[in-house]
Amino acid sequence: MGQHILAIDQGTSSSRALIYDRAFSVVGGAQQEFEQIYPQPGWVEHDPEAIWGSVEAVCKKALSESGLSATEIAAIGITNQRETTLLWDRNTGECVYNAIVWQDRRTAASCRALRKRGLQETVAAKTGLRLDPYFSATKIAWILENIAGVRERAAKGELAFGTVDCFLLWRLSGGARHATDATNASRTMLFNIHDQQWDPELLEIFDIPQSLLPDVEDCAAEFGVASCEWLEKDVPVLGIAGDQQAALIGQAGLQPGMTKSTYGTGCFVIANTGPDALTSQNKLLTTVAMRIDGNVTYGLEGSVFVAGSAIQWLRDELGIIDSAQQTEGIARRTGVVDDIVVVPAFAGLGAPYWDPEARGAILGLTRGSSREQIVTATLQAIAYQTCDLIQAMSDDGIVPSVIRVDGGMVNNDWFLQFLADVLNIAVERPTNVESTVLGAAYLAAYKAGILANAEQIAENWHCEARFDPRMPGEQRNYLLDQWKTAISRIATSE
Repeated sequence: MGQHILAIDQGTSSSRALIYDRAFSVVGGAQQEFEQIYPQPGWVEHDPEAIWGSVEAVCKKALSESGLSATEIAAIGITNQRETTLLWDRNTGECVYNAIVWQDRRTAASCRALRKRGLQETVAAKTGLRLDPYFSATKIAWILENIAGVRERAAKGELAFGTVDCFLLWRLSGGARHATDATNASRTMLFNIHDQQWDPELLEIFDIPQSLLPDVEDCAAEFGVASCEWLEKDVPVLGIAGDQQAALIGQAGLQPGMTKSTYGTGCFVIANTGPDALTSQNKLLTTVAMRIDGNVTYGLEGSVFVAGSAIQWLRDELGIIDSAQQTEGIARRTGVVDDIVVVPAFAGLGAPYWDPEARGAILGLTRGSSREQIVTATLQAIAYQTCDLIQAMSDDGIVPSVIRVDGGMVNNDWFLQFLADVLNIAVERPTNVESTVLGAAYLAAYKAGILANAEQIAENWHCEARFDPRMPGEQRNYLLDQWKTAISRIATSE
């Protein structure tokens, strides 16, 4: 049996594959971006074949770079952008429409209509989620209603639904397995997180046939086998988790109260609440944090739709930076900006506002405002959004003493110091900031027997840098008041 793990991280803007040895050191890796498709304002799609092609390419490149053969891979772990929705033909594997991405807002009116029918409480009680376009259910319903012939084909059992992990598993296994894990299922708005089953009442509400749905497994399970046609040897897929839950595992957030914040395309904070599915009074989500050996661990989650993608916006749309790495030097030279506020609500506002109709704004501009100030204010906005989530968690009774952070943005020391300052909480960056893909590797390694227990995950976590708050309270309060004023100016009413 091989002694290495191939971990796939299929993200919103790129796909990545890393190969780990038994000590969880990376011995090979590759990453590839793919196109973002914006058919209309507020709509976001991906080409399913671009997703699959990028995953296939990075896995083969990572294997080549490592110098290993497929016989030396013990198992595959998968983590993925959550909520993104695909429907495909069970015979051909061909998707009936592009993947509708989690950021997509096209079903805002449908969600509003469901809320007016008084269904928010029913949905929240069963799923821990809010009636929002973010989640998969209304995306599935949109495809069924708007793509010719799809509902009829679904009724005949010809089609399959899946989040990205499920789609990849189907392709890897040559169509032999249609399955997902409990964390991804918990983000569809169709899965009852208390009885861990697809819910008939929710399927009726959204008018979705059960025949579309995959089997639901633990996060560490025998999901199926990646065909030898793909890697020249059959390799079992033994771990799957949605990206934010995988990051919590990668950060060794295995005990109740432990909290992580990930800065990728969006920003996602999850606090481990143990076996208790806490109900938020402050518009946070209750979600399945992990399900291992049949034991469910829940989490309280806050989701911000735009974080790292705001930096991409500065680079690609505004053209005022050449690379994300430039932002740290710009912010150091500029210092804290207290008269300009950027609200990057490009895909509406997530928690704790849940305003899908909101759009972005820059407030406080004068003739003397500079590109450096806009760049710095954008970094600050990401910290302010995190502060909103942590405040909501605190109001719900989860008061973290430290936040573990990961994702591409956390290499920026200026940003992390500002984050600690506005949160008034210590921020810790691990030696390995790629916690998401590491979490997928841990799951596969656990099922493969390379890891004997969860304690070994905790032993692998090491703090590389700690940022303690040092901003005066008066300045912190002023900045947060400015942020709240800016939010009030862009918020919409239903």
